[in-house]
Amino acid sequence: MSLPSKQQIPVVVLAGFLGSGKTTVLNHLLRHSGGTRIGAIVNDFGAIEIDAMTIAGQVDSTVSLGNGCLCCAVDASELDVFLERLTRPTTRLDVIVIEASGLAEPQELVRMILASENPRIVYGGLVEVVDAAEFDATRLRHPELDRHLAIADLVVLNKADRVGEAELGRTRDTLAGLCEGTAVIPASYGRVAPELFFDCRPKAETVGQLSFEDLCADDGDDHRDHLHTEYESLSFTAEEPMDPRRLMGFLDGRPVGLYRIKGHVHFGAADPHNRYAVHAVGRFLRFYPQPWGRAEERLSRLVFIGSGIDTGRLRQELADCRETTPQDAADEHGMWGVLRYVRDQEA
Repeated sequence: MSLPSKQQIPVVVLAGFLGSGKTTVLNHLLRHSGGTRIGAIVNDFGAIEIDAMTIAGQVDSTVSLGNGCLCCAVDASELDVFLERLTRPTTRLDVIVIEASGLAEPQELVRMILASENPRIVYGGLVEVVDAAEFDATRLRHPELDRHLAIADLVVLNKADRVGEAELGRTRDTLAGLCEGTAVIPASYGRVAPELFFDCRPKAETVGQLSFEDLCADDGDDHRDHLHTEYESLSFTAEEPMDPRRLMGFLDGRPVGLYRIKGHVHFGAADPHNRYAVHAVGRFLRFYPQPWGRAEERLSRLVFIGSGIDTGRLRQELADCRETTPQDAADEHGMWGVLRYVRDQEA
């Protein structure tokens, strides 16, 4: 079993009904990419507020945004074609964001990404943008919104500045019931920290992926780094191998609001030859086994990002996933749960 030779590019679906602020969110991400190369796929260039967009509305077009990012206007039927173009090594993209049409069925786009045979991509999550000021009215006009929210991996409650605290709290409670376990992030003017969507490159870098050290910047002994007042990040390191059954129990029941997990796991005698890179977004989970480097230190290093998560409890639950049995007594069937989340072509 081996990890693909090149880092897979996460593909994020950005959905929401007309007027919710999807394009505002996308524009914010493009303006604050910080050297991260974004491939944006939209239905229409017209609303993208970039000066280079002189060919607004044209389909089957790609334009450079001048900051290392690319943008394409496509029909849904052409999605695979453009994913193939954008994932070519020459583009050197770090993430692809698909802005769905305001009346699109996001689950269809998600299905197409998950079914894609393109080995250079990985599903990066469904982000549903909701208008806080028009939430009730939108649900009346578009009852299918509830279905969209039920499969979302992250909800951006946009235009939070246009409602009072009481109404905002009521809307958040309603969303918590519609998309149980999904992180809900209030925002104004589409200003969402890019770290929630993708790994940002260090400012000094011009080429390459973000290193684990950049992802896991420690804050003293607490290992806790508040990226934003509305969400938290936790890094976890363990020298002892992780028990695969216990870890899968934790992952299968991961807490409400835990949006992203990334890093790698050491399973000790359960698989002494490989470390397992892990990628989780919302309910999506995947492991990538790859051989240990000859001089590589064998430990587990993980990063967790979420909203309203209890980092102290999370750390304790992770500590409880460490292996406690003698290494020569490893459970021969213990890895079965992990291997369910390894793609067939990598097994």
